[in-house]
Amino acid sequence: MALIINDDCTCCDACVDPCPNQAITADSPIYVIDAAKCTECVGAFDEPQCVSVCPADCIVPDPNHAESKDELLAKYQMLHS
Repeated sequence: MALIINDDCTCCDACVDPCPNQAITADSPIYVIDAAKCTECVGAFDEPQCVSVCPADCIVPDPNHAESKDELLAKYQMLHS
């Protein structure tokens, strides 16, 4: 399942650099995660790096993009091939 940034985002920029897929970008008024690039860090890390660094705890699962671990891994491999 891809992640989404909710309205509690403070636009602190902490989540951008740790993302191995470059899925997070600045938008107005909050940052956004590209669901086509988000793998919840499956294939790169044991946990989503954006979630672990977010001081506002505003990054949550996106119910509109449910994916299994296998699907997330396949997406990660496609993005990095």
